[in-house]
Amino acid sequence: MRVDKRTVVTGASGFIGRNLVAELNARGYDKLLLVDTLGSDDKWHNLVGLDFEDILGPAVFLNCLQTGKLADLDAIVHLGACSSTTERDADFLLHNNYQYTRALCDWSLQNDTRFVYASSAATYGDGNQGYSDDTRLTALCPLNMYGYSKHMFDLWAEKHGHFDLIVGLKYFNVFGPYEDHKGDMRSMVNKAYSQIKDTGKVQLFKSYIPDFADGEQMRDFIYVKDAVAVTLYFLEQREVGGLFNCGTGQARSWKDLMHAVFDAMGVAPRIEFIDMPETLRGKYQYFTQADMKKLRSVGYAAPFTSLEDAVRDYVTFLAGRDGAQ
Repeated sequence: MRVDKRTVVTGASGFIGRNLVAELNARGYDKLLLVDTLGSDDKWHNLVGLDFEDILGPAVFLNCLQTGKLADLDAIVHLGACSSTTERDADFLLHNNYQYTRALCDWSLQNDTRFVYASSAATYGDGNQGYSDDTRLTALCPLNMYGYSKHMFDLWAEKHGHFDLIVGLKYFNVFGPYEDHKGDMRSMVNKAYSQIKDTGKVQLFKSYIPDFADGEQMRDFIYVKDAVAVTLYFLEQREVGGLFNCGTGQARSWKDLMHAVFDAMGVAPRIEFIDMPETLRGKYQYFTQADMKKLRSVGYAAPFTSLEDAVRDYVTFLAGRDGAQ
């Protein structure tokens, strides 16, 4: 059934954005305005097969909003941002991840447009305060400028009482199809698939604290299809506002993840532990696990895909992609 709503997706040719637009299409949304910078690489391939009205660059889109050239937008799903956790240009992150998000939020609130945006689990820092989305935001201390740029907007939205009307999602470790363009920021499942194909083994960082053995560092890995389902829940449940975790609530080790990849590929496990770059050692999260009680309390009841099933589905996608090339 066709949905007659004008919906904007920023970061639409990116990883989560591409998967979200595809699911919107599957649900009948075709009056979509996509916003992204395509650049000179192959990220444009992610747009192939999607149904949308137009695509604009971020600066052009914001200018169109502020000059009244765009109106009657039902919703903005703001996924566009610099997602590199190793980006060192603080001014770039400040503009891209904080100021731009503020401008879109302000416009949305003034024009009765639903606003759902991407925050990040990186805002939790080293996890000393836990991973509850009810934790006092001022108690959190991100480990890098990427996390802080996301945290700044969360703080601003809370300070001005906007979480009564908007939704922020703290995505944990999302993985799945259409992330190849992310380069070194793509998931370890994607990297491991290539490493195993080329060498028969994978490389993982050693641990540098006694609480975790090599490969036993743990993360909350969430399949992109589940992350999209949570995001669209809040697009459609307009009466709900707030800042929510988007994970599974179940931490798994890097070893677990790699064994799932080896199993899905039908290859005997071989893991080599390598030194972590010194620049990362003081900024590394050894354990993340989303507290999901708040999400469940607002009515989201769908189960999350198990790690093994998600990896198997993704590896099948990657193998099919390679076979088609």
